[in-house]
Amino acid sequence: MDQIDVSTKEVKSPWGTQNVTAPPCSLADVMSEQLAKQLHEELTSFSSCSDMGLDLADVPQDSDTSSDLMLAQMLQMEFDREFDTQLRREEKRFNGQSKVSISFENYRMVHPFEDSDSSEDEVDWQDTRRDPYRLAKPTITPKKGFTGKGKNITTKHDEDICGRKNTARMDNFAPEVHVGDGISMDLKLSNHVYNALKRHCQTEQRRGARLHEKKEHSTAEQAVDSKTRLLMYKMVNAGILENINGCVSTGKESVVFHADGGSFEEIIVPKECVLKVFKTTLNEFKNRDKYIKDDYRFKDRFSKLNPRKIIRLWAEKEMHNLARMKKAGIPCPEVVVLKKHILVMSFIGQDQVPAPKLKEAMLSCEDMKKAYYQVVQMMQLMYKECNLVHADLSEYNMLWHDGQVWLIDVSQSVEPTHPHGLEFLFRDCRNVATFFQKAGVAEALNVYELFNTVSGLQISCDNEADFLAQIEALEKMNEDHVQKRSKKAFTNTCDDGPPLLNDDDD
Repeated sequence: MDQIDVSTKEVKSPWGTQNVTAPPCSLADVMSEQLAKQLHEELTSFSSCSDMGLDLADVPQDSDTSSDLMLAQMLQMEFDREFDTQLRREEKRFNGQSKVSISFENYRMVHPFEDSDSSEDEVDWQDTRRDPYRLAKPTITPKKGFTGKGKNITTKHDEDICGRKNTARMDNFAPEVHVGDGISMDLKLSNHVYNALKRHCQTEQRRGARLHEKKEHSTAEQAVDSKTRLLMYKMVNAGILENINGCVSTGKESVVFHADGGSFEEIIVPKECVLKVFKTTLNEFKNRDKYIKDDYRFKDRFSKLNPRKIIRLWAEKEMHNLARMKKAGIPCPEVVVLKKHILVMSFIGQDQVPAPKLKEAMLSCEDMKKAYYQVVQMMQLMYKECNLVHADLSEYNMLWHDGQVWLIDVSQSVEPTHPHGLEFLFRDCRNVATFFQKAGVAEALNVYELFNTVSGLQISCDNEADFLAQIEALEKMNEDHVQKRSKKAFTNTCDDGPPLLNDDDD
């Protein structure tokens, strides 16, 4: 019997596996039942091989697997499933945690034999034409103004029709107005209620706009507005400052930032500086105009109707007061430059750490006694040499640095000839005497003795009411005397102390 060589046909696999070619065999071997059984077992193991990655569990048991077309469709379906799974992974990794996601749905290999994951019972109301959550349009009255005839006539002024129209008009309110959800509720608003709600919404919108504008154009707590930030950036770009580090302290009238000094040819800039940014709102200290409106240096420029102008005068006043104190040798910050309502001064501290306030400083008895005598001496120098009264002197406006007391915050300081200058001095003396007496300084004078020591007056009275009455009488005399003299005459004829500093001198 002739020997016939039989070879299997090469089958190309989509997974790139190597083609297996069976060795030639005789016809007797082909007709052998044992060889047929062996080939059947190999075919069964090949279909369940894990290397192929096939999942044919979904195929019915009675499917006709003898057809090449059916096998090809089964393999293609499994390949499409793997491709879609990988595509979902790529889509999830690409979108991440972003709120706006990009879908790869158009690139999916949807197979006709693949069942849909979505249930037929689910209904997307957004895709339906009859949306139960869609508000019904109110009935429109014809141009003639009424509908119906006879007893069934209904005009446009009908209470029910107007009520439903008013309810529908509430959708035109601003988004921030919560009008509620009237689904399946036949709401009817009367004209009176609707008009009241409309006026309230308009009032709230105007109020919100004012608050937003006020917040954008004013210096808030530990923050600055856009114009102030622009001024600070210009200082850095000009080389006056190297950089601005952060907020050091906040108060009722200003925010203080620490900055590193730059290299500027015209101005000597310290290594460490502070930016005192005066707040552009007067909400915190509206009544402080009395400190500046009666000062002859700023009386002609005072404008109560312009808050930003008052703040600039306030910053300028502190600059002039610091210049007077520095000239008299009183320890205080040194002024670097003034830009509108931003005052750049030297930093009292070291390595971005501000010097502690006298209230917070942990001083020994000797240091506290030394600090008391320094404070009394500085008060005398301010009154006699600088012709100034601090007007807000307390343990919170005095710093302890390098073994001595430094005075800060002199924007409200006034001259003794101010209509309330002696009252402010008496208040400063009371704060200083109370603090050092509580601190255990036995040599501390009482408020009346300290006032006479600083001012050089001899007011003998142990009653505070009588003492203040005599102070008010002296203030009245000073006010009448000052009103008779002009600014120039007062500057040239002041023989009791050194001449007052003009704006150019400061």
